[in-house]
Amino acid sequence: MADFQLDMVDALMARYAAGILPEPARVLVEAHLEMKSVNRAKVIDFETAAGDALEKMEPAALASRDDILNAIFSAPPIDVTAKQTERPTNALFPKAIRELVGFEGEDMPWKRKLPGFKEFNVGKIDGCDVSFFWLRPGRAVPAHTHQGYELLLVLDGAFNDVRGRFGKGDISVADESVDHRPKAESEVPCIGFAVSDAPLKLTGSSRQLIGDLIG
Repeated sequence: MADFQLDMVDALMARYAAGILPEPARVLVEAHLEMKSVNRAKVIDFETAAGDALEKMEPAALASRDDILNAIFSAPPIDVTAKQTERPTNALFPKAIRELVGFEGEDMPWKRKLPGFKEFNVGKIDGCDVSFFWLRPGRAVPAHTHQGYELLLVLDGAFNDVRGRFGKGDISVADESVDHRPKAESEVPCIGFAVSDAPLKLTGSSRQLIGDLIG
C-alpha cells in the first residue's frame, strides 16, 4: 500500500482514539481492530497522548454538577448476568458491525446492482452513507473517484487497485485524490463494508465503463 494510504489510515486511528469519528466510521475501525490487531498499539499510543494532553489542561467548572451526578446514580444497573446470543464461530461480521445492523452476514438482504456486483444499502447513519458490497471473483467496479471520503473495510476476499492489494481486515481510505478501479481477486468473492460522506464520480473511458457495467 502506498505511504499516503498508510498515513490516512493512521489519521483515522488517531480520530478513533480521540472519539471524534461519526458512528459508522467508529464501527468500521472497531471491526478492523477486531479482525487485525496490527493497529491496536497505534491506537493505545494515540489514547495515551490524548490522556497526557487532557491532564495538562486547566480544569473547567462543571455546569449542572448535581443534576449530572443524580442522573448517573439514578440510572438502572447493568445486568451483567444477561445471556449473550451465541454467534457462529465463522461469522462474517465482526461484533461491532453485527451490533450496528442487527443481523449476521448470512442474513444479508443483497440486491443485484450490476452483473457480479451486489449491494445492501443500510442508509444514512450519523450523516454518512453506509452499505455493504459483494463482488464476484475477478469482477471490477467501474473506475471512479470521490467527492468526499470513502472508507472500505474488507470483510472477506480481497481486491486490487492502483494503490495495491486490500485483503481481509484491511481498510481502504479514498478521497478526490484517488482515481481507481477496484477489482476482486479471482479465488473468492470480495465482500466489504463501506462508509462515505459524499457520492462517487465515474471516470475512465466510455469503452471501459461499458465493459465494467456489463461485467
